[in-house]
Amino acid sequence: MKPGSIVRCRDREWVVLPTDADDIIALRPLTGATEQVVKLHRQLMNLVGYALPTERITPAAFPLPTAQDVADVASTHLLWQAARLTLREGAAPLRSLGRISIRPRVYQFVPLLMALRLDPVRLLIADDVGVGKTIEALLIARELYDRGEIRRLAVLCPPYLCDQWARELREKFGLDAVIIRSSTITRLERQKPATCRIYDYYPIQVISLDWVKSERNKHQFIQCCPELVIVDEAHGAAAADPSNRSQQQRHHLLRELAQDPARHLILLTATPHSGIEATFRSLLGLLRADFADLDMGALTEPQRAELARHFVQRTRADITHAWDTEDCFPARLGVDVTYDLSAPYRHLFDQTYAFCSDLVRSGEHLEERKRRVRSWGALALLRCVMSSPAAAVAALNNRDQPLPALDDALDDAPDFGPLVFEATDDVTDDTTPTPPIEQAEAHLPDSERRRLRALRHTAQQLLHTPQDTKLARCVAVIQDLLRDGFHPIVWCRYVATAEYVAEGLQKALGDAVQVTVITGRLGDEERRLKIDDLALDRPRVLVATDCLSEGINLQEKFTATLHYDLPWNPNRLEQREGRVDRYGQVARQVKAVRFYGRDNPVDGAVLDVLLDKAKQIYHALGTYVPVPEEGESVMQAVLNSLFIRRRTLETQLRLFEETPDVQQLHSRWDAAVEREQRSRTRFAQRALKPEEVQKELEATDTVLGDPRAVQEFVLAAAQRLGLSVRPERRRPGVFVVDLSEPATATLPDVVRDAARRGSTGDWRISFVSPTPEGAEYVGRNHRFVAALAGYLLENALTGGRDALAPRCAVLRTTGVPRLTKLLLLRTRYLVDTPERAPLLAEEILVLGYRLLTAEVAWLAEDEALRLLAETTPAANVPREEKQELLADVLTELGPWQAEAQTPLQAQLQQRITQRAAALEDRFKRLRKAVSLRVRDLRVRPQFPPDLLGILVLQPVVRP
Repeated sequence: MKPGSIVRCRDREWVVLPTDADDIIALRPLTGATEQVVKLHRQLMNLVGYALPTERITPAAFPLPTAQDVADVASTHLLWQAARLTLREGAAPLRSLGRISIRPRVYQFVPLLMALRLDPVRLLIADDVGVGKTIEALLIARELYDRGEIRRLAVLCPPYLCDQWARELREKFGLDAVIIRSSTITRLERQKPATCRIYDYYPIQVISLDWVKSERNKHQFIQCCPELVIVDEAHGAAAADPSNRSQQQRHHLLRELAQDPARHLILLTATPHSGIEATFRSLLGLLRADFADLDMGALTEPQRAELARHFVQRTRADITHAWDTEDCFPARLGVDVTYDLSAPYRHLFDQTYAFCSDLVRSGEHLEERKRRVRSWGALALLRCVMSSPAAAVAALNNRDQPLPALDDALDDAPDFGPLVFEATDDVTDDTTPTPPIEQAEAHLPDSERRRLRALRHTAQQLLHTPQDTKLARCVAVIQDLLRDGFHPIVWCRYVATAEYVAEGLQKALGDAVQVTVITGRLGDEERRLKIDDLALDRPRVLVATDCLSEGINLQEKFTATLHYDLPWNPNRLEQREGRVDRYGQVARQVKAVRFYGRDNPVDGAVLDVLLDKAKQIYHALGTYVPVPEEGESVMQAVLNSLFIRRRTLETQLRLFEETPDVQQLHSRWDAAVEREQRSRTRFAQRALKPEEVQKELEATDTVLGDPRAVQEFVLAAAQRLGLSVRPERRRPGVFVVDLSEPATATLPDVVRDAARRGSTGDWRISFVSPTPEGAEYVGRNHRFVAALAGYLLENALTGGRDALAPRCAVLRTTGVPRLTKLLLLRTRYLVDTPERAPLLAEEILVLGYRLLTAEVAWLAEDEALRLLAETTPAANVPREEKQELLADVLTELGPWQAEAQTPLQAQLQQRITQRAAALEDRFKRLRKAVSLRVRDLRVRPQFPPDLLGILVLQPVVRP
């Protein structure tokens, strides 16, 4: 019972798989679902009186075809496609490609090739927003899993990304994950045996980083941590100021995990460098302890080369120009749209600005901490007022009661920055920023509080009136976007604004348009359900705060963004737009609207101090660079622009560069840009060549089948089964499957269940990735394709001449000069790799030959495939003659055993041995390319191969 051999157990045939344990026998069905692996213990199986006769393992052989199993050439071609699409352990160096359900782009394999060079794998993947870092990381995970190098993996991510990661693992990479967080832990504990710990019992885990980082939860995880850990949004787990307790906890957890020298660790972030060198080095130190001491501004060439083995950072421009000739991303059309304040809204601003100016000016004589509190309070209030009347009302409510004074015992003022400024390293708080406003007015006299009540009254008068020209202009812009076929997201800073804008849009747009609002008030599951509930056949608008701006995939349902509130962090602008402008967006163009008031000094300050500068950097570098030092420096620059430098409002909009604070901020920013440019030049991984990766993909397609082969198979198989699959009009690449009761009544249960999954209407599918809107991607590992291929293959082996795709065919044709025989074979190989258990690999071969006077003439492999795919009949062949010709082939082959019995079998084994040697060269070539040892690598063919089918091509006899 050596690996690769065929045995019989439980009344069916199985293939023996390699295992690490000598006392365990692993069996995979010879036909049907290849995922159904059974493991048997040798000692239990052999106990007298324990095992039933059907539990005994006995040698078996693959069932040979007979001369009666005859049909047409289309059946043989369909059988070949079905056999290829059932392969999972494909005979290709990259084993993961046989089990994933997507078609990765060439550039997405770069981190995988880097990972194959490392033991353990320690990588920081810092590609741009929307490039597909999730796919890059999970390609590595799936490859390590399929090679047997890991048995368990954990993804640590922010809680709002848990569901998305679990879905990506399941739908695209065939790995069923459990989500571990506060709302699931009790149920998961109940479902496992009492003797097992939760991290040991569930092999694939998606864990809320904020849940597991606590002292209460982290210790058991560290003790039972899987071999591979993927950390998403890793910038939020870099070392931070001690006052940021949450981020420090995340960093301490990862630092403890990284101390295990054998643990694989993959860090993902689009913003690895926040502008603070020590913070960036703390991330690098998780990869290797000595990286934490690197001087990034003065790297030696050996240091750079060593770091480049662990760090990849590419812009979209890098990818487009160097890695992929096809368009990987949509074209982003950025436009500026402005509005004018109405007289009442301008009056509200003027009064608020006057109050805030007085608040800041009157605090200039106070000690530093109280002065800063007043500054934060003034900025928060002014930002709320210019966000929306609703945010202004929320910020100014409940001002009749005395407010608590700022605690004089505090050494420092509270950190109110996250309530005003959008953070890069943490979730943005979208609640109304009342704390800094309350603290700022704590010492104000009653007369000043009366001014605040008057402001609240003025704001209330603007709610949902034509005087709110910001909302009115937004409605008009959204109507234009919908008319042009876009599905927009409206980004707001505060919950009150988002809810107010959504209400206004719904009233203006009517029930024909779906308007959904999502804010931080909703839980992660509620957010996901609200997005999932949006119908794809109707116009839709999403109004959201920045609770959705990081990590969430929204490209399947939305194609435009409008920044109702300009972010005060340019990186947040890119993260918002990256929700729709990302890999997987099928629209050829997406639109990004910067929306601001022409006479709104707050917007003017943010534009001049931050966003226009960020835009210049993006055009020059091809990516955004975070603002150095973030909140505090930005606060000071914007504060000075608005209040300290007293100008008239008419000149205030475009003169902010004159302030020293702005000059200093931009100077530090320019230095960060220069550093970023050097970094991306050094770590864009240009040493790896696209053509080398493409060569491996093409070789794998030959073994497993490419997307076009999947489409051809599904359409042909559906026709054989009587299932209606028709192209959809006006949408190239989309097909409609009729899943109504009458249309599926005659389907085999396994195929019907895989297709319907509870649906009985029209099912839209596509074989193209990224997939057109409203269609489901059907790749080689999709449940429907697997069910079709598995059923047809098993039916062919058991159904004889009545099978849907019988195993043999005879064709009279003008395409061959002599009698030609094609053998459809499934071959198995054992791949011996250094220091690992052998791996099983399989492929479907089409070998063709002609019997000459004294020898066998073998066809080239590509010629045999061409004949199988392209040969057409020129005349009928009587059934008796077909059977006679097939009987001759079976006689030529002789008894089908592991050792060659006939001359033809001996030559056949020689051909397969040559094929094994070619595969071995391919395995070694890839291992050499990634600097792995090849000395002990061997690819050993296992005989006999499975004879799936025979095609005889008879030449037309010319008169």
